[in-house]
Amino acid sequence: MADVAAKERKILVAVDEGEESMHALSWCLKNVISENSKDTLVLLYVKPPRAVFSALDGTGYLFSADIMAAMDKYSNDVAECVVEKAKRMCKDLHDVKVETRIEHGDPRDVICQMTEKLGVDILVMGSHGYGLIKRALLGSVSNHCAQNVKCPVLIVKKPKSTATNN
Repeated sequence: MADVAAKERKILVAVDEGEESMHALSWCLKNVISENSKDTLVLLYVKPPRAVFSALDGTGYLFSADIMAAMDKYSNDVAECVVEKAKRMCKDLHDVKVETRIEHGDPRDVICQMTEKLGVDILVMGSHGYGLIKRALLGSVSNHCAQNVKCPVLIVKKPKSTATNN
């Protein structure tokens, strides 16, 4: 087991606005990252693509360029905020390199691509715990990644007792 701990691992943690991903990061910091390891922790936030029809409001009028710019700025602000929060959670790590990446696209595809591109040893994700209907409609990002990446995938479920009712 000592050989495993000494290896320099690259651990990718997918983070988003949800409590589930922050719980997964917190769990990873306590249970996966070992003190004095030479691990690299990569925090990945994927900005979902803007819906194609988002330039039209419900009445069929085009949004102005100002409104579109404001929506983009909000999206960038959310991304920065999530990444900063995740970085703060990692501030007490010693000897562990923390990298952050903000990418664009469908989270299912981007997480799989980045795992491959960065040569990740393990992918850590939260589970949103969607019900059957919502999962059937939205598709599970964690399930998609578990099926499609080549490295081990750790899906951390948030304990029911602390989960908020959605």
